[in-house]
Amino acid sequence: MSTSTMQGVYPILVTPFNEQSQIDEESLRRLIDFNLDAGVHGLGVALGSEVYKLTEAERAWMTRVVVDQVAGRVPVVINTGANGTDLAVHYSRMARENGADALMVLPPSFFPAGPDEITAYYRAISDAVPLPIFIQDVAASPISAGLARRLAEECEWVQYIKVESFPVVEKVAAMSAEAGDVLTVFGGAGGGYFIEEMRRGSVGTMPFCTQPEAFVDIWNRVQAGDEAGAWETFNRLLVPIARLSAQGAGLFHGVHKEILVHRGVIRTAVVRAPAASINPLTREELGTLLEELYPNGEQQVKANARIWPHCWSN
Repeated sequence: MSTSTMQGVYPILVTPFNEQSQIDEESLRRLIDFNLDAGVHGLGVALGSEVYKLTEAERAWMTRVVVDQVAGRVPVVINTGANGTDLAVHYSRMARENGADALMVLPPSFFPAGPDEITAYYRAISDAVPLPIFIQDVAASPISAGLARRLAEECEWVQYIKVESFPVVEKVAAMSAEAGDVLTVFGGAGGGYFIEEMRRGSVGTMPFCTQPEAFVDIWNRVQAGDEAGAWETFNRLLVPIARLSAQGAGLFHGVHKEILVHRGVIRTAVVRAPAASINPLTREELGTLLEELYPNGEQQVKANARIWPHCWSN
């Protein structure tokens, strides 16, 4: 599909697993439709999808399923970064062959790489795979605004950057000011600074996929000039979840999968090992919060049971 200039809300899908830690295709397809029905502008498969825990065959298969279910309605962005240039090129080619519309590429992080090595890495991917590339700027391998500009100028398909190394808001401002004429800036970090990022030149976010309607509402309100309404949605729906999921290292995937189970979107909250467990008190607090935010969660589960009875029976 034509991606033109991508912007807006591009949630990163979680990977639903069954009790045997195998990918649950029906839940994945339901999750995709749940986000598309909310009006998202694109979808991604990346770190929030536990992509680093997937086999190569699973990566390829998941891309195919996402592309098939999306059916051209929005662009699909696939994370193909790796600690070796040849491997990143391989993953990128595989993503294109399976229908991806764009790539998101982390710089190598296992061994430190300098600007010349990072530039050569992105150039190799750009030369090999003619798809738009998002640079993924993360704490483990941050990208300066100056280096981001160099990458865009020297690598034809490097056209976007997802900023999520701290301080995120200041980094978005610097990136927009120094490289905004050659790179389209997105925010990341779970969408926790979405409104501040848009104020500073970001044209989109790649948040979690559990509350897509809230992110789309915020986007629409900001575009319409209703920033007060955007903040009301942000503070009422997103802040409580962000506070809870940030309470312990590794809780992010588990908390967001529990939300999706509560909302009747996926069947289990299984996270592939190794994974942090949610302690009983935090689980109780999460349950209370979800009943406050989404009191009809159980009714939604029952509705899904009528639509997909074979999937929801135990």
